[in-house]
Amino acid sequence: MEASTKTKPSKPGVDYGIIDCDVHQTLNSYEELKPYMPRVWWDRLKEPGGTFPSLVWRPIPLTRRDASPGNGLTPGSDPEYAKKDFLDRYNISKGILTGSLLTISTHNNPDYAAAVATAFNDWTMDNWISHDDRWLASIVIATQDPILAAKEIDRLGSHPKVCQVVISPASSQPYGQRWFYPIYEAAVRNNLVIALHSGGEGEGINSPPISAVGQPTTNLERHNILPIHQMSQLNSIVCEGVFERFPTLKVVAVEGGLGWLPSLMWRMDKNYIAMRKEVPWLKRKPSEYIIDHYRFTTQPIEEPENFQEMIQMLQFMRAEKTVMFATDYPHWDNDDPKFVLSKLPEVMRRRVAYENAAELYHIDGK
Repeated sequence: MEASTKTKPSKPGVDYGIIDCDVHQTLNSYEELKPYMPRVWWDRLKEPGGTFPSLVWRPIPLTRRDASPGNGLTPGSDPEYAKKDFLDRYNISKGILTGSLLTISTHNNPDYAAAVATAFNDWTMDNWISHDDRWLASIVIATQDPILAAKEIDRLGSHPKVCQVVISPASSQPYGQRWFYPIYEAAVRNNLVIALHSGGEGEGINSPPISAVGQPTTNLERHNILPIHQMSQLNSIVCEGVFERFPTLKVVAVEGGLGWLPSLMWRMDKNYIAMRKEVPWLKRKPSEYIIDHYRFTTQPIEEPENFQEMIQMLQFMRAEKTVMFATDYPHWDNDDPKFVLSKLPEVMRRRVAYENAAELYHIDGK
C-alpha cells in the first residue's frame, strides 16, 4: 500500500493518526450504477427487488442527517464532503471504505448480484478512491456464486488501493464449508483480507432468521443479537479448518461487537479438548487460530456503566493485537474517535487506533 501521512491532530485525546476500518460510501440512486453495468440489467434496478431484499421493521434511520452534503443528497454520497466532515475533522490517516451493498448476497439471481457488485466496485474506484489518498477500497462480492466472486477479486485485487474483500456474515450455509474455498483462494492469491461486515441477516435467500428462534418483533431485539451471525461464522471458519487450508488468510469481523469473544473462545477450547477427534485437521486450540487470524473492530463497542469491565474483556481477547478502530461513518450509531479511544489504556490505544490495522493492511510498509 502507499504510505500514509501521519499528521498531528487538531483534537485532544489522540496524539497520532487513526485508521478507520469501517466507512460507508453510499449511492444516491441505483441509476449511478448504469454506466458500469450491462444494459440487460438496467430495468432490474428499478424493480422492488432491485435494491435487494430488506426486512420491513427498521424505524431507526440508517444514516445521520448531519452527515449529508445538502441538496437532498444521501449522507456518505459525496467524497469531498466526507473528506472535510470526517477525514480532516478526526485526523483519519486512512479510511477503509466498506460500501453500502451488504445485502447483495441476499438476492435470488447470482448473475444480477455479481453484476451489481462489479458496477459498485467500479463506481467506488472512479468516484471515491481517486479523490483522496487516504481512502482505501474493499471489493464487494456476491457470495451466491463463489466462482464469479473469485473472478471479481482477481479483477481488482492487484490495485494498490484495494486492501480487502467485504461480505456479509449472513449466508445460506456457514462460511467454513468448502463451497466458499474459491473466495479464500482468490483472497490469498491477491494478499487481501476477508471482512465480514454485519448486514443482510435473515433477508432474501439467506434462510437463517435473525435469531436462532425466529424473527424478532422489533429493531431493538434485532440489534441486540446481531453478533450471533459473526459468532456462527467464526465458529465455522475455525472449526472447519479454513486457516489450516489457507494459513496466510486473515479475517475481520466488522460491526459485530466485541464482548462475546472471550466466552466463545473459552467454550471452543473446552469442547475441543473433549471432541478433537471430530476435527483432526486442527493442529492447535481454536483460540490460537482466532488470535492469529481474526481481527475485530470497535464499533459498536459495548458500553457497560463501569468501562473497566470492558477493558478487562479487551485484555482477555488480546486487544493490543486483535482489535482495530472503526467509526461506521455516516451511520446513526457511528462512534467519535475521541470518545472511544480516550477510554482505552495507553498501552492499548495506539495499537487499536493505528498499528493493528497498519500491520494487517500493510500500510506504511509494515
